[in-house]
Order: sequence, then C-alpha cells, then structure tokens
Amino acid sequence: MSDSPLADLLRPNDFSEFVGQEHLVGENGILKRLIDKDELVSIIFWGPPGCGKTTLARIIANKTQSHFFHFSAVTSGIDEVKKVVAQAKERKQLYGTKTILFIDEIHRFNKLQQDAFLPHVEVGTIVLIGATTENPSFEVIGPLLSRCRVFVMKSLSENDLGKIVDRGINKLNVEVEVDAKQYLVDSANGDARNALNILEIAAKLSKLIKLKDIEDAIQKKTLLYDKSGEEHYNTISALHKSMRGSDPDAAIYYTLRMLEGGDDPLYVARRLIRFSSEDIGNADSQALQLAVSTYQACHFLGMPECGVMLVQLAAYLALAPKDNSSYVAEAKAKADVKEFGNLPVPLKLRNAPTKLMKEIGYGKDYKYAHDYSTEELKDETYLPDKLKGKKYYFPKKKS
Repeated sequence: MSDSPLADLLRPNDFSEFVGQEHLVGENGILKRLIDKDELVSIIFWGPPGCGKTTLARIIANKTQSHFFHFSAVTSGIDEVKKVVAQAKERKQLYGTKTILFIDEIHRFNKLQQDAFLPHVEVGTIVLIGATTENPSFEVIGPLLSRCRVFVMKSLSENDLGKIVDRGINKLNVEVEVDAKQYLVDSANGDARNALNILEIAAKLSKLIKLKDIEDAIQKKTLLYDKSGEEHYNTISALHKSMRGSDPDAAIYYTLRMLEGGDDPLYVARRLIRFSSEDIGNADSQALQLAVSTYQACHFLGMPECGVMLVQLAAYLALAPKDNSSYVAEAKAKADVKEFGNLPVPLKLRNAPTKLMKEIGYGKDYKYAHDYSTEELKDETYLPDKLKGKKYYFPKKKS
C-alpha cells in the first residue's frame, strides 16, 4: 500500500465523487455551474477543517485543465509567489493555459503578502483560490476580498462522514463494529480528515475495529476552537445571549465549550463580570459581587478546579432578573460627553478650597442634601445647564 495518508489516497478527483457541500457542487450548485460554463473566478473557500476546501480546489483545476500550484501560507513567501506569477504569464502567452494558485490558510499571509496578489488577480494572470478557517472579512484585505467570490463551506454532516468512513473501511480492508463507527463519526466533529486519520490509526491496531480501538486512537476529542478566531467570538456571543435569554443549560454548555477548548478561565470570568452589570445591573446587585468573587476564586485555583465555579456563576446570571438600564444609561451619557465636551460644572457644585473661589461663587447656594427633605430637594438640578432635564437612567420596574 502507498505511504500516503488515507485521507490523501481517498481524495476525490471529480465532483461526482465529492461528498458534502451540495449547495456548491450539487447539480444546481453555483460552483459546479460556474465550472461547467468555464466562468471560473478567483475564489475564497471559508469553512471548518476537513470539509473539502483543498479537494475542491484540485477538482476545479482538473475540470478546467488549468495548471495547479499549491501554496501553504505557513511555509511560502512573496519570492515564491513571484516565481509562480512569472511562470503563469509565460504559460498563458505560449499555451493559453490558466494557472490556479491555491493558497491554503490564506489568512496567515500578512497584508503586504496579500497585496502582492492584487495586480495579477486583477488582470487574470492567475486564478486565486484561497482556503481559510477564519472569517475572511477580518483576515483578508478588502481589495483582495472584493476581487474574489467567497464560498462558505459547511461542517460535514454525520451522513456525509459516514459515507467517507465507509470508503476508508473498504480501502483498508477492515471491519468496524457499528458502535465503533458511530463513535468515530461523532468524535470527528465534521472533519473528514480527522475521521480518516483516526480510522487509519485504529486499523493498525486491529483488522476488526471495536469501540475500544477507536477510543485508543482518538485519546481525546478535538474541539473546533480558536482562542483568537471567529469561533471564540461566536461562542462567547452565544454564552452572553443564552444568559440574557435566561437559559441556564445553554449558558453552562457554552461556558464548558470555552473551557474545554482551552480558553483562559479568567477571560470567561471577566466576561461574566461584564454581563452582571450590562444585563442584570441593579435588578440583582448580588450578581456583580458573585461575579467578582468567582473571578478571584478562579485566580486562586485555576483549571480544572474553577470550572464548577464558572458553571455556578453562569447558571446564577442566567436565572437572575434582567435590567440593562445601566448599560443604556452609559451609552446615552457617553454620547453627550462626546458631543458636548467639557460643559461647565454648575458653580454650586464646584469645590471651593480657597477664599477667591468662594468669592466668585464656587459652592454658592449648594444644599447639603442631608439637611433637607426630599420634598425640599425635588427642584434641585445637578447636570450642566445645557443638559438640564436630561434623563439617562430608567430602571425597570420589578415584576
């Protein structure tokens, strides 16, 4: 058998063999139609690991009879790009052949490196196909992004992964028990490469693969989670919105997703502190105290011991009464501060530590609140004159 990994041996060469991404390569898929009409444009494939980005790029090259260069943004630089572009120009002039430059992990190229592609994509010297697991809106420069069509690829379904695993089983000439195959599919997290790698390791252990063989091959499930990428922000957003929607179970789940993905427990705790003021506020003033205490406890203990404390806090915040009045008030007052700048503080509110200050009116007519009744103070104003009557804080009435 070849020394190539199983995932590479099973890589499809045609759309008919490709599994998944029906919205792109099915009979009515937009990508398939573009290829069939020979209307290929520069493309960026955005999707999770193991969903078929590289495979699709190779199929496109085969279908369009184009010369194919595979670059990795991790190991390739501008000098290599220049060589490929020079060869692409020559190939196009002499033979009329298109050149597809496939760049895996294009988000790892910096701005200067991405800029280098622009003129060549613009005039059609190369057809650029980039692949990224990160949101291209954040990771690909605007001018390059505007010259490419972004195709969003989905994580493979269990049914898709099952088909791919079956091909691997046939290729390796092994048997896999039903529960072992299901566990393999579940553990792969929609990643075909991951599933085939696990299967290949398990096949080295036994020709009749049982659940224990898959467990040994996996060791530990790998969560799709990038602590500085989009999935990080998607998950913290889901946590925040689950608590805001008073769903403790979802809040607990997303808290554990972040912790199991390797996020800093202190980061999670800081976000929960923020939530306690932004979405609960004075509806339950205990929430902020508990959040700060949890942060301190996490600092003392660290992971894994502090995980249960974050779960406890997330559940408490989800079930607490909600009031975003402080958050709204902050935004309104901040807007006025920016718009009106340093408005003069009313003279009666100013500190008067010197005789001169007192003589020019600092502190004059100020009513010391403890010496007056609520009724006597009802007409007192404290905002700058230009903002008299302005209201920022509207606490919600307790139901």
